[in-house]
Order: sequence, then structure tokens, then C-alpha cells
Amino acid sequence: MSTALAARLRTIVGDDGVVDHPDALRVYDCDGYTLERAVPDVVVLPRTPEAVAAVVRLLAVEGVAFVPRGAGTGLSGGTLPVGAPVMICTSRLQAIESIDRASRRIVVQAGVVNQWVTNAVKADGLHYAPDPSSQPACTIGGNVAENSGGPHTLKYGVTTNHVLGVELVLPSGDVVMLGGAVEDRPGYDLTGVAVGSEGTFGIVTRATLRLVRTPEAYRTLLAVFDSVEAASEAVSGVIAAGIVPAALEMMDRLIIGAVEAAYRIGLPTDAGAVLLVEIDGPAAGLDDQLARVERVCRMHAARELRVARDDAERAALWKARKRAFGAVGRLAPNYATQDGVVPRTRVPDILRAIQRAGETHGVQIGNVFHAGDGNIHPILLFDERDRDQVARVLAAGRDILEACIALGGSVTGEHGIGVEKIAQMPLLFAPDDLLAMTRLRAVFDPAGRANPHKIFPDAKVCVETRTPRRQAPL
Repeated sequence: MSTALAARLRTIVGDDGVVDHPDALRVYDCDGYTLERAVPDVVVLPRTPEAVAAVVRLLAVEGVAFVPRGAGTGLSGGTLPVGAPVMICTSRLQAIESIDRASRRIVVQAGVVNQWVTNAVKADGLHYAPDPSSQPACTIGGNVAENSGGPHTLKYGVTTNHVLGVELVLPSGDVVMLGGAVEDRPGYDLTGVAVGSEGTFGIVTRATLRLVRTPEAYRTLLAVFDSVEAASEAVSGVIAAGIVPAALEMMDRLIIGAVEAAYRIGLPTDAGAVLLVEIDGPAAGLDDQLARVERVCRMHAARELRVARDDAERAALWKARKRAFGAVGRLAPNYATQDGVVPRTRVPDILRAIQRAGETHGVQIGNVFHAGDGNIHPILLFDERDRDQVARVLAAGRDILEACIALGGSVTGEHGIGVEKIAQMPLLFAPDDLLAMTRLRAVFDPAGRANPHKIFPDAKVCVETRTPRRQAPL
């Protein structure tokens, strides 16, 4: 990219809003998916939505492609600058612009951290339901791009269920508002189409989010099992009993050991698996629901049931679950997290397939995932200094995704396709399906300049696949 263009970008965002020193640019060469890397020519850090639009308009005039980036916590290489010299970061767009408590709506800029939304309305008895494990760091713009989920999506849904509207800067630099401050609009659901488009339609700069009432009460149960199979059967049993918990999470023995070593909350390290089950709602009736969940767990050979006695115990359990990914640093220098989905009745089958993949390729794999909706997150452990281990991890990951498809599932539940899973798209979608999706993308971005060479297979997807130098925080 020309120095003249970099200078013009500085006139829009200021000297401190442009990063172009080679050493500084290496910070932006990957997101949380560290197995593939690409370095941008320049990083632009606008402070306002208007500055984002001005930057994009300049790039449109010059015909330069760009890639959006939020906090960099993504897990599929969605922010890699593949064929896109300019990276536009929205992390400085941090304003919470308005809160309508009566209508349960909030308007935030793209760089607002997920947790800040709930913090802003907690005193009013409201919260923002989507809660990815990276909730203290990930930003709303990235959540919208990836349609992020989290442990409580079993009952409350993923990001798309809580976004009423978005302000989108199109690749032309034009600014459009999709949806808005009403529940339903006539015509096409353009907001729903934009959520999860992984930055290929343009850059989201503002979002109108739905807030929900904070439940009156919670019951949080830790159910201990001797085997993953028994825990998996209990998951199906709970749902079959007509109970829809707010969350239904599983950790296997390997992850239990790492989490307990890190947080010392009394998890049984000899267990084959534990389920973290949470139900919420009006206090009246919750104890009856909890008793039903406990009966189902006992029917499936739960050896121990522990109910959190107070908010502190509940918070400790959730801290351990959400920080499980960080705890695996005790097990190996590096890890890669997969993100497939299967029907919840096939959870035992996919766990057996994960075990086979690990055995076939000689990879140690731990499991921590959203068992209630079949969204798996096997954690593949390796040492980045060993190229053979890296190759085996990639092969095991492919086997796991292919098994998800064979079991009637999908290659992603909340992490997106990015560059990581492009090769698996033809296994899931027919050529006509892929063509229809690429045509829809072209409506928003005819020239293909917004986050090019992502999601869909093409001949130009070429990034630096090698042993990474570091493990990005998640």
C-alpha cells in the first residue's frame, strides 16, 4: 500500500490512529486461531463511527480491500488480512449511546465490550443475554460478525436473537441502518442476514440490542459422573423431560483436572465428566424443577450432586467454566479449539468420534462444551515448536468436523468459518447453496473488498500456515 494512502488515512484518524511499523503490525497477524497468520500493511483505529465511514470511503475510491477487527478474540481466523492490505479496528468505538429501560433497548458502538452492556443496566434488573466465554474482552461488533453464543444460549438464544438493528458501513462507504428500535419490520430480515456475516458485508459500527429481565432466582447444580457417556445420556434425559435449563455445560476429566488445579473450587478430579446445570426464573417452582433435574441425573448414574449454596458458589462455578480454556495452559504449551455442532441426541456419538480422532492422530483432546445444544468445543493440545504435532492437530480437527456433518450437524455453532473451515463448506453445502450465498454477499459488496477470501472456497485463500509463536488469549 502506498505511503500516500497511509498519509491520507492519518488525516482522517490522526497519527495515533494508524499503525504501520512492521514490529507493531505483528500484533495483528492473527486472532485467537493462531495456526494461520497474515500481517496487514496498515492498521487503522478510528474513534467514531463517522471516521470508520470516512476511512472506508477513501478505500473505496482507491479500490483497496479491508478487513474489520474487534478485540481479536475470534477463533476461526476471521480477522486475518487475506488479500486485504488495510485492517480497520473498531475497538476504540466504546460509547454506550442510549439506554431505553422501559422498552429494554440499548444502543452501543461496536467497540463496547460485551460485559459492559450488562454492567450498564444491572442496577435496573436487566442484562444482555449472550455471554461468550470471552465476555470480559470480546466486543459487540465482533459478536455481531460471528453471531456469538455462550453457555446461556440454550434458553436465551445467540446474538442474532438479541440484535434489533445495526448500523452498517458498506464497502462503498455508504452508511445504512438495518432494523432498528422496533421488534419486527416488514420485508426481508436484513438484520438477521448481517448478523453472522463475518465482516463480509461491511463494518458494523453501532448496534441496537435487546435487553432481558434478570431472573428472580437461580439454581446451579454440579452433577458428577464416572463417564462422559453417562453425562451425555443425562443431557438428553433432561431435555426429554421437558426441562429447558438456562445452561447445560459439560467438562471431561482432562479439563476438570486443569480447572481444579487453576481455581481450587473442589471439583472431583477422578470424575469422568461433570455437568454444570443452571435453571432460572421466578423463585416459586425452581426447587421443583431442580428436583426433576436431579432425578434425571440419578437415573443416568450420577454419583454426586452439588447445588451452589449461594451467589458466591455459583459465581465460582461459572468462573471455572468460562476460564477453562485458559486453564489448559497447564496441560500443553498450545491448544486449538474446535467448534462443531450435532443434534444433542448425538452428543455421545460425536464424543466417541473425537476420541477416535485423538487416537488416530496421536493428539491429546479435552472436552468442554455447550452440551445442551450440541455445540462441542474439543480442545486439541500440542506444542507449537513441533511441526509434526501441528500437522496432526489440523488433521484431527478436520476429522472432527467431518464427523459432525456425518452425524447431521454443522461445522460451526458460534466461532464462524473464517479461513479455518473453508475447506469443509462444500461438505455441508451443495454448489447451488454456495452460489446463492455468494450472490447475497455480492449485493452488499459487489467488488468483494470487505474481508475477502473468507467463508467461501476460492483459489486465493493463502495464509501463512505454520507453527505459531504464541497462544493468543481467549
